[in-house]
Amino acid sequence: MMSSVRRRTAVLALFAAASLPAHALHYEGQDFPDTLQLGGTALQLNGVGTKVFVMRYSAYLAALYLPHKVGTPEAIYAQAGPKRVELRITIPLVKNVSTQEFVKAINKGVSRNCTDAEKAAVAERVKQFNAAISEIGNVKKGDLLHIDYLPDQGGTVLSVNGKVWGKTIEGQDFYIAFLKVFLGDNSDARLRAGLLGQAS
Repeated sequence: MMSSVRRRTAVLALFAAASLPAHALHYEGQDFPDTLQLGGTALQLNGVGTKVFVMRYSAYLAALYLPHKVGTPEAIYAQAGPKRVELRITIPLVKNVSTQEFVKAINKGVSRNCTDAEKAAVAERVKQFNAAISEIGNVKKGDLLHIDYLPDQGGTVLSVNGKVWGKTIEGQDFYIAFLKVFLGDNSDARLRAGLLGQAS
């Protein structure tokens, strides 16, 4: 039988292990946890990338969390369950950035990376999502955006610094169209590679 001293040592070791921070990916001076809980599901960090604007300055860092880590856009689109795109605003040159820049990027990304049928199917929901983004007005360095797909809540939820904006956007097809802004064939190659877990 285990002695009381050994039992106490084992218990202390378990508590010490539980208190250790989760593993994280250190990228561009920031830490991204390897795993997180969303909608009752443990998600894994699939990859992290940088969106670079003019003058080669980073505008934001993007992280993609999925139920299972995969290496192709098609495998990402096919996965059921919650998903998260996290955007960390990093642009250093101005105090804030109009969210109309995101609206333009989403419209352009959907137009370039979705089929005509896909665009027609999600058109009204893209407008709904963009209206929610427009309500935010501006974002600044340090702001944190989450675009979460939560099947149990009916679809896509947008939040900024923990505050939810707009209504839930229904349908997995909308979230796939949103993901194609980042992962489609005509998306930013460097950012896409990072989110796929490849060298960016």
